[in-house]
Formats: sequence, structure tokens, C-alpha cells
Amino acid sequence: MTYHSTTNPRTALVALALLVCLGSPAAHAAGNGTAIGAAIGTAADWPAPGGAADESSFSRLDRINRDNVGKLGLVSYLDLPGEASLEATPLAVNGVLYFTGSTAKVYAVEAVSGKLLWQYDPEVWKHNPDKVGGMNVNRGAAYEDGRVFAASIDGRLHALDAATGKVLWIADTIARGTRYSSTGAPRTFGGRVIIGNGGGDLGMRGYVTAFDAATGKQLWRFYTVPGSPEDNRGNPAMERAAKTWRGEYWKVDAMGIGGSGGTVWNGMTWDPELDQLYIGVGNGAPYDVEVRSPGGGDNLYLASIVALDADTGEYVWHYQMNPREAWDYKCTANMIAATLEIDGNPRKVLMQAPTNGFFYVLDRETGELLSAEKVGKANWAERIDLATGRPVEYPGIRYESGEFTIFPGTTGAHNFQPMSYNPDTGLVYIPYMQMGTMFRRGEARPGEFAFAGMVMKNVALEPEDGKGKLIAWDPVKQEARWQHQQDTLWNGGTLATAGGLVFQGTADGYVTAHDAATGEVLWRFNAGLGIIGAPSSYTVDGAQYVSLLVGYGGSASVMSDLMDAGWKYGAQPRRVLTFGLGGKQSLPPSPGPDMAVYAVDDPAVSIAVDDIAPGRTHYALMCSMCHGMNLNSAGSPAPDLRESRVALYPESFSAVLRNGVLQRGMPRFDYLPEDVVRQIHAYVRAGARDLPGVNAPVDSAERAVR
Repeated sequence: MTYHSTTNPRTALVALALLVCLGSPAAHAAGNGTAIGAAIGTAADWPAPGGAADESSFSRLDRINRDNVGKLGLVSYLDLPGEASLEATPLAVNGVLYFTGSTAKVYAVEAVSGKLLWQYDPEVWKHNPDKVGGMNVNRGAAYEDGRVFAASIDGRLHALDAATGKVLWIADTIARGTRYSSTGAPRTFGGRVIIGNGGGDLGMRGYVTAFDAATGKQLWRFYTVPGSPEDNRGNPAMERAAKTWRGEYWKVDAMGIGGSGGTVWNGMTWDPELDQLYIGVGNGAPYDVEVRSPGGGDNLYLASIVALDADTGEYVWHYQMNPREAWDYKCTANMIAATLEIDGNPRKVLMQAPTNGFFYVLDRETGELLSAEKVGKANWAERIDLATGRPVEYPGIRYESGEFTIFPGTTGAHNFQPMSYNPDTGLVYIPYMQMGTMFRRGEARPGEFAFAGMVMKNVALEPEDGKGKLIAWDPVKQEARWQHQQDTLWNGGTLATAGGLVFQGTADGYVTAHDAATGEVLWRFNAGLGIIGAPSSYTVDGAQYVSLLVGYGGSASVMSDLMDAGWKYGAQPRRVLTFGLGGKQSLPPSPGPDMAVYAVDDPAVSIAVDDIAPGRTHYALMCSMCHGMNLNSAGSPAPDLRESRVALYPESFSAVLRNGVLQRGMPRFDYLPEDVVRQIHAYVRAGARDLPGVNAPVDSAERAVR
């Protein structure tokens, strides 16, 4: 079995309480009669990343509804200079919005007027300059009892006074000099705050840490994968997990070979009914499982949901979605806690659509798999066996027989962008993506990317590949009720409301309101720039509002050929927008999408042809995260180097590369040998001149990203 539980003393008491309460009217009865039990979502305020502890991204407000959404308009906006990729969902408490920017700068904004009340900059460039750079993104803040919490990329957890922005305490959650990072939103739960971290792709061992929300004192830490035998000794959860690994998996060499992974960089849900925390564990590293764990083993708790006792952090149960994970599959998407009627019985469930393309419904008391079906294109498994809980896999998927193109690819069918659940319709609204990734062992060729021990290339083979959808999914019948096709792949999260609406921002720069029952488009607004984050909804003085952040980027930088929506670096302002009924504001004009490349060059600058190929490799490893894969910076937090005069001459290019521009996120690469700097420069110049062989050819059958 792939799920396991230990006795939780609260379970029996809560189950008894549920039976007593089932006779009372439900707070929300689903249209198909599947949702029962306690109220889902939130109302006047939006105090958590997913609205409420259940992570449903559902607002119980209905003042904005199917009948009047056509009167929705822009009430206010605030430009956010210096920001790039904006992935957070704005919190709303007592008429104030709290959200984070690209580098975890925290903003407090008066919701209706758009007035900036205060901002707090963690100044990573000053405190931990080695953590500057990389994919500077942050997925939001948490709130509880007058405090706002955010984690900066260097792993410092910041507690701020919500009224003033004053620092209350700062706690280090990762050790200096390690390859960990923090990009996710913390979660609060009953006077405590929890945060995970990133770094799993680099072999870092995953864990989550809980702190006292008032003092910053560390309360407990749970590791998601085993460490060395000495580390595991006396810990039943780690001793059990270690039996599913082979070799010296806990060791990582100077080149990042080896390690385990399993970081929790996003999905965390608190269950106040059971006082349990559910954490979504990420992928393993290296991706090649024969390097990571040679000779077999499921590699617990990679690609799993793990339930923990919220008081102690002790293991309760787990369910592993991808035993022996080998494709960057992860369970870091949001997990929604609800109570559904299944086969005539009320079940406390946890719902997730992880990156692997299936939709899972688990019993959140025990971890038992109740159902799982494909939400879209998934060629790695025929089905999930409900008797064993394990996938029925197709042969060859671990590239053991050579090259294999798997769907979904590394970006997944659903990533961190929140899905939402409306108990009135009984539907979950999923921001779905369709794209594959080719995996093979060996040396990378032009257009391919070597990382974590594998050669990869993201591919689109059919007309709907490389595009997204908004899917309304019935979690009981495990089927789609309706689907809305989108031309762009990397779109924003969803907000469902009791007004019968689903809001979503998309990469093409529009915010759309759909009829939650039918998918019909009822309202659209041109935000002037692509959107990744999810909206929130709340009331101020009795009126309902919807707010969201506008700032395309994130993974669009490293997947630029498939996620290129034409948003050029620095051309459009980043903003927070607020909408309400009767809103009359309009946005100032800004440049629209532009797919052209305005390369600058000086023919007098000579380059060596032999430097281009190694320069391409160095660029992919060190520069693409910010400047875009294959020199395409679409949606990136840094400029297209083909268009940059700084990158035109060897002297200026070397000076910036070695010295960095730390306050703007450009790290120092002062350790690079001169020949590597020369080779990267040669690759950039070759790209500006569009020389043959710079990147792989692209045709209608296959578009290479990596």
C-alpha cells in the first residue's frame, strides 16, 4: 500500500462530533448534493493564502454575482516599481491588503483607495548576498492576530506588525552556505507559523519548520526524506522511509551530484477539525533515479502528501503519488480540505491535482485513496489501482530503454497556481497545462538542457500542447463538467465565489469572470500584462471587492519558448488591481505584447566560433533562470541579453557579471574563470547575430525549450 497511518487520538472524538453535527443544516449544500459539513472558504476578510485554512480559494460573498458582474470595474490600482514576477495572492484584513513582491518585499495597501500604507524590504542583497539572483519569486504572506509573516529567498522568516510594518522577530530557517531557498508563503495555524523551502532540484533534503507566531521560537521540524543512518536512528518515520532508498543517497558532492530532494516549497494545509497539517512533498534529485537510488526503492516521502500532528510535528500518515519519482513530479500544489458525500457516506477528504496529471481524493483522517482520475493528457500511467493505491505504470517511462517523452512534463498539468473549490456547484476549478518533456541520459545537444543528472527538452506535439485550460472538475464523479480552452500555458490561479463566479488572470493579460456552472465568459478586463497569481475577494464597508497582482514571469523565464506571451522586460508596470461594482478607473496605456527581438550588435566585436557551444551550456546553467532559456527573456525578471548594450562589449559584460547589481537582483559571478565569461559573451553575441547552430531548429511538430 502507498498510504500508511498511525493512530491519532483526536480522530475518534472528531468522528463522533461529525456524526452528531450531520443532522444540522450544512453551511453550503452543493448543487449536486456532494458537499456537506462545515462552511468552506472565507467571507469578510481573506486572511490566508488560500482564503481560509482549508485552502479552497472560495469566497462565501455573493454581492458580485452572475447577474451583476457586467458592472464590475476598476476601483483602484497601485504601481509597484522595481517588481518583476508577482505570484502572490493578496491577503485582505480589515480593508488592508498584504502581499509580497518578487524578493519578498511586503506591502500594506489600503484596499479601496490603493494607497500604500507601508512596505518592508528584507534586503537579501545586504544580509545574504550569495542568495541574490536565481528565480526571484515569492508566493505570498500569511496573517494571524495582527502579525504578517513572509519568508525571503535566503530562508529568513519575518514577522511584522500588521499596522506599522515594524519587525517583531526574524528567524533563520535554512543554514548559511547551503543550496536551500525559500519562495513559498508561510501558513499560520493556532498561534504557530510554518514554512518549507526550495532546493530539492539541487539535492537538498526537504523539511518544514514550525515556529511560535508570537516569539519566533522554533517548535518542531519534520524532514520529508531520510538522512544518514545516524540521522534516522530513533525516528520511526525516517527509519521506515530509509528502507525505500538505496545507496548513499544523503551525500551531495561539490557538483551537486547525489542527494535526495523532497522539499515543501508551496502546498501546506491545516486541518483544524483534526489538528493535522498536510504537507505536499516535492520531487527527488537527481531526477535520474538510478543515480539517486540505484537498484530500486520507492523513495519515501518524495512526491507524497504527508499528514503531521500540528502540535508536535510527528508523522500521522502518508500517501505517495509517484513511487520512485523520476520526472520532477511533485505534490506541491494546493490541497483542499472538505467533506464530500461519497457512495452515500460523508467523508472528510483532501483533494489535490499535483503535477502528474491525475486528480486525487484522499480520506484526510487515514490517508486512504478514495479515487484518482486523469484530468488531461498523461501517458506515464494507465490508471491508479484503488486496491493498492499505486499507479499502473506504462513501460519505459524511466527512460531505461532510451529517450522518453512524458506527459505531463516537468512544469506539470497543474503547478502552484491555486485551484479553487465551490461547494455550491460541487466543482473544483483547475488552471490546467498541457506540455511534455523529453528525458534521456547522455550529453545535451543544442536546444536541450542538462540538469540534475538528466538531459531534457520540453516539447509540444499536438495542437493543444503548449496551451492551457480552465477545467471545472467534479471531484465525486471524477470527470470534467466543462472546460475553457486558452491559448497561453502559464496562467494564474483561480478564485471561486458564492456569487456563482470563477475569476482567473491569464498570461495574455486579461482577468476573466466565468459562470461557475457553465464556464461562460461573463466579464473581462485588460490588465495590460500577464498574470500568474490568484485573485482574492473580501468586503469593505459592506461592499465586495476583488484584488489581484499583475506581473508575468516566474518559470516563464526558463520555459520561454512555450511560455512566451510577448511581455518584454521592463516594458509594462507591475501593479495591484482592485475591482468593485461600479468601478470607473482605467489604466494608463502601456505597450502591448511584442514578439520581436531588437538585437543590438557591433560587427567590430569578434568572437571565436569554438566558444559558442560551451557558452550555451554555461548560459543555460547560470543565466537562463533570470535572462531566459535560449536567450529568450520573455516574462523574465531580467533583460534579453541580445537587446542589452551592457552585453555588447566584453569589458562591460565582464564588469557586470563579476560585480553584480545586488540591489536589483543581479548576483556576483566573481568566481568565474575568464574563459567562461568569454564563452558566455560569445554565445550572447552569436544569438544577437542569429548565427547558425546557436539553438536547435524549431518546427511545427516540436518546439524546444530546454
